Amino acid sequence: MVDEATDDVAGSDGTVLQALAPQDGMLANLREDLEQAAAFKEAARAAATHRAYGSDWAIYCEWCGSRGLAIMPAHPEQIAAFVANQATAGFKASTIERRVAAIGHHHRSSNYPAPTAHPAAGGLREALAGIRHTKTIRKSRKSAADAAALLSMLAEIKGAGLRAKRDRAVLAIGMAAALRRSELVSLTMGSVGLHEKGLELYLGSSKTDQAGEGATIAIPEGAQIMPKALLLEWIDAVRILEAGLERTEAEAKRVPLFRRLTRGDELTASPMSDRAVARLVKRCASDAGFDASTFSGHSLRSGFLTEAASRGATIFKMQEVSRHKTVQILSDYVRSAERFKNHAGESFL
Repeated sequence: MVDEATDDVAGSDGTVLQALAPQDGMLANLREDLEQAAAFKEAARAAATHRAYGSDWAIYCEWCGSRGLAIMPAHPEQIAAFVANQATAGFKASTIERRVAAIGHHHRSSNYPAPTAHPAAGGLREALAGIRHTKTIRKSRKSAADAAALLSMLAEIKGAGLRAKRDRAVLAIGMAAALRRSELVSLTMGSVGLHEKGLELYLGSSKTDQAGEGATIAIPEGAQIMPKALLLEWIDAVRILEAGLERTEAEAKRVPLFRRLTRGDELTASPMSDRAVARLVKRCASDAGFDASTFSGHSLRSGFLTEAASRGATIFKMQEVSRHKTVQILSDYVRSAERFKNHAGESFL
């Protein structure tokens, strides 16, 4: 809600900023504009980020309550104590830094400065640096669903039912396009383009594309995993079920590509959740004889990169599919794939 008049405020440079004080009769128009602005602000962060921030904020609020502290505005030393508690509890540095970001987000939303922007935030920054330093242990990377692993997982999805067709298509497309699970469940019917040599996927904004420029990913037809054939099998099954349903062309393009199924395998209008993708990967990995605890939704994306690197693909061709902004992460995959190739000790060990 917006009051009809608010106090003027001073900017960071001391300049007095004029308050929102609309003329009589214009308040409704201003409120509509502000509500639209709020919607754009909400869209600035991915849905997954909002969920994580909500969880992080709840954890922080619970910590404050257990120690009799006010939640906002928080002094940087209060946040330093919180991050120390989280580090001692065993959380990763990246998780702790995200929680600090969530705290800052909520402060700014309530018109308070973020604790990290406070003049006395030096101690907080040192605490975060110390946590990063003490936790610089080798990352436990999840297992990659490379070509061999994925084929084994696909083989465990038996039958020709609706769920089997969907699950096979999800695994194949997720790996073939090196998709994050959030990207996978965001695909719509309008995201798919058929090509004589395979498929094209049109993606909107993502983790590394917050500006929403989008990307087009080419997926070859394939002779082993055959992502195009598996996807078309799923799409055809859905079209048969919905043969009598009328949609405009625009409505048809907005239909989720991978839909949620009921426990009775009935089709719903809702998209799969990203958590459902993770559960699917783990279940199929377990059925194929792998340790499910080492697999996650990210295993599909890392599986493509691992396989591409092992087959000699260049970093730049890998980047075309993965859409990484830098090649640093990709170079790790290549180094891992080539660590025994032309080894320095090969001639004498």
